[in-house]
Amino acid sequence: MDEGQQRHYRHIEVRPIAGALGAEVRGADIARPLEDEVIAEIRQAFLDHLVIFLRDQKLTPQAQLAFAQRFGQPMEYPQLTGLLECPLVTPVVKLAHERVNFGGVWHSDTSYLARPPMASMLYAVETPPRGGDTLFANQYLAYETLSEGLQQTLAGLVGVNSSAKADVSKTREDRLRDAGAELKLLVGEHPAVRTHPETGRRALYLNCGHTVRFRGWTEQESAPLLDYLFMHQVKPEFTCRFHWDPGSLAFWDNRCAQHYPVNDYHGYRRVMHRVTLEGDPPR
Repeated sequence: MDEGQQRHYRHIEVRPIAGALGAEVRGADIARPLEDEVIAEIRQAFLDHLVIFLRDQKLTPQAQLAFAQRFGQPMEYPQLTGLLECPLVTPVVKLAHERVNFGGVWHSDTSYLARPPMASMLYAVETPPRGGDTLFANQYLAYETLSEGLQQTLAGLVGVNSSAKADVSKTREDRLRDAGAELKLLVGEHPAVRTHPETGRRALYLNCGHTVRFRGWTEQESAPLLDYLFMHQVKPEFTCRFHWDPGSLAFWDNRCAQHYPVNDYHGYRRVMHRVTLEGDPPR
């Protein structure tokens, strides 16, 4: 959606929360089946704003999964097990005694897969009395604000993404140990700049959580350019910040947005339920 353009919605209210991305969607009770026209408007808001938020929802895992299925095909998360009663819903938990939070770096979800997810949907079950916000960053803007010369350089580059990059793998250790699982080594190679299959816009598709180097380059050779891009792509003017309450749901487009869960609530539990939707190979 062009800057300054305000789309008209008939069935829902959409309120942007920042200049770069993010909007609250009001007027939809997603615990019950919604008409196709309402789902179509929610999807349009999702595409326009990259991440949408719905507050004051009362969702069982089954209801969350049913809502997610209106937008795509749910998939298993590759490193964790789901709920016993609803295996495609994965709990994301930080306990009061833990100091490290799950996925606590800027990242695009599971970019180490050959087919990274289209989107993720996170629902707050239990939140700390303060803190625990999540930041999101617009990767369309991250690409569009690069110089023409750097855009041309990136057009021929492929990022190598690993599930075992140290910065992010350490954020999963507690959950993997609880599940009796080991960290799998998964590697995915994707264009440094991808074209969104629905909007046609180009987005920077590298992230500090998983991208280790460029294909054909060593890690040492890749580091200076990657370090610059990692800093550039999460500039404050590209971001929004969301504060969670129980009953809040965030639905973000993994193809053009990154996120960062802020780890500032030691001593409190935070329990979220996550559904991940299948995507296409980045192109």
